[in-house]
Amino acid sequence: MGKSKTASFSKPKLAAMLLRIGLAVIFLYAAISSFVNPNDWVGYLPSLLTDHVSATVALKFFSAYELLLVVWLLSGVYVRYVALLCVLTLGGIVTANFHLFVITFRDIALMFAAAALAVLGDE
Repeated sequence: MGKSKTASFSKPKLAAMLLRIGLAVIFLYAAISSFVNPNDWVGYLPSLLTDHVSATVALKFFSAYELLLVVWLLSGVYVRYVALLCVLTLGGIVTANFHLFVITFRDIALMFAAAALAVLGDE
């Protein structure tokens, strides 16, 4: 029997690709939404930051950072490093917004998905 096209992907490569796409979608949605509706997102910025920098400016920089993560995730280059940045980013979001755990608890699962991607590395 011939191999199917999906057989050319090893399971770890396929898993890594799916994790990269899933994380990219999450960061892309957040970045675009924060550009379109910044008032919905500025409340998630830590006061330690907004006490020193305009919330809208900080949000624009963070959204641009998220877009860079998206491009890097989808490129498939140095996956372990971008995955670790995703872990740190999501961990920071959860830590800064722990009082909103009813919302941010999902970010913990995303953080572990990014950690799994880091473990898979450049498979």
